Amino acid sequence: MENLFRLVDHEDFFARRCIMVNGPVIVGAGPSGLATAACLRDQGVPFEVLERAECIASLWQKRTYDRLKLHLPKAFCQLPKLPFPEDFPEYPTKRQFIDYLESYAKHFEINPKFNSSVQSARYDETSGFWRVKTVSTTGSTRSEVEYICRWLIVATGENAECVVPDIDGLSEFGGEVVHACEYKSGEKYKGQKVLVVGCGNSGMEVSLDLCNHNASPSMVVRSSVHVLPREIYGKSTFELAVFLLKWLPVWLADKLLLLFSWLILGSIEKYGLKRPSVGPMELKNTQGKTPVLDIGALDKIKSGGIKVVPGIKRFSYGRVELVDGEVLDIDSVVLATGYRSNVPSWLQEGEFFSKSGFPKQPFPQGWKGNAGLYAVGFTRRGLSGASCDAMRIAQDIGNVWKCETKQNKKRTTAGHRRCISQTF
Repeated sequence: MENLFRLVDHEDFFARRCIMVNGPVIVGAGPSGLATAACLRDQGVPFEVLERAECIASLWQKRTYDRLKLHLPKAFCQLPKLPFPEDFPEYPTKRQFIDYLESYAKHFEINPKFNSSVQSARYDETSGFWRVKTVSTTGSTRSEVEYICRWLIVATGENAECVVPDIDGLSEFGGEVVHACEYKSGEKYKGQKVLVVGCGNSGMEVSLDLCNHNASPSMVVRSSVHVLPREIYGKSTFELAVFLLKWLPVWLADKLLLLFSWLILGSIEKYGLKRPSVGPMELKNTQGKTPVLDIGALDKIKSGGIKVVPGIKRFSYGRVELVDGEVLDIDSVVLATGYRSNVPSWLQEGEFFSKSGFPKQPFPQGWKGNAGLYAVGFTRRGLSGASCDAMRIAQDIGNVWKCETKQNKKRTTAGHRRCISQTF
């Protein structure tokens, strides 16, 4: 309590409404934040969840295309303490996953503070508390709130902000330019020539969707990429990779995965898709680059429905010039250029997080920092990695919480007994 009163020494303490949180503050109400909240609830630890959007899982609800399905089997995507409904398919749709998350939040009584955008968070060494400053908006009303807490859990994730590259001449293009986070369906692009910039899972799937809606997509492939079938002889490729890595070194597991991929997909190099020299699992572990799991785009590439083109030199009005000198007439551009962490923009800390917004320590050590700081959902291992972090964080905080709760009960009981003895 003495440390808490030291906060009033700061000039801006009374400039905004302050709320003392009896437990951790979780920043972000996506799958990572929800998983952590559920695990804390299971530990009996109170918490507060802050979310800048007006809904949970805003990335899934607002910034994904309509045809999206989970790329991995549901067994690898369910959050702790509550599995998917049994009647869900092996690869749930976007709508099914959102429904699951909403029922998950309801089940564990997770009620985030929506429309609360964190402006800054820093550790106050004088008081020993984290100070999380937010701006909340409700309609036309804007208010500033500062949350004071002992533990801070960063759950804003790897994909908080979209990456828009600076491409020469793009402002002169004249046609529609959208990031993949704004793309919903290829229906509006019917009959158009569309340039898709990027060849990751999003770029491949957007190109496939455009092709299925009778557009003519050209997909920019600047660098090498691993394309694997989503399933290998009826078994999930990811599940097979997990199994192989339990028994074999990474290099040998990669050799087998690439062999199976060649048997199923054939050679992809002749279609303009060059494989990296490093295997898919090693590349994932060392650089965080996820291999593309093919769900039909490769067949469209082979048939000519999707054209693979090299890097971009510059745009001009209605056209794009490629690095090989070819010039394409195009109507629209979709930037499937990925996302990035936004942690450096608001967290005032430099020991645990790097400038890129990821924990400096690699998985599995990157979940806990100093002074009650935690990170969840930055493992580059999808929902299963986030769930692993969530359980560790909740256990770590829960151990301290239970220990201190027991001590407080003992003190209360001892004081009560002394009072009784003095009365008699």
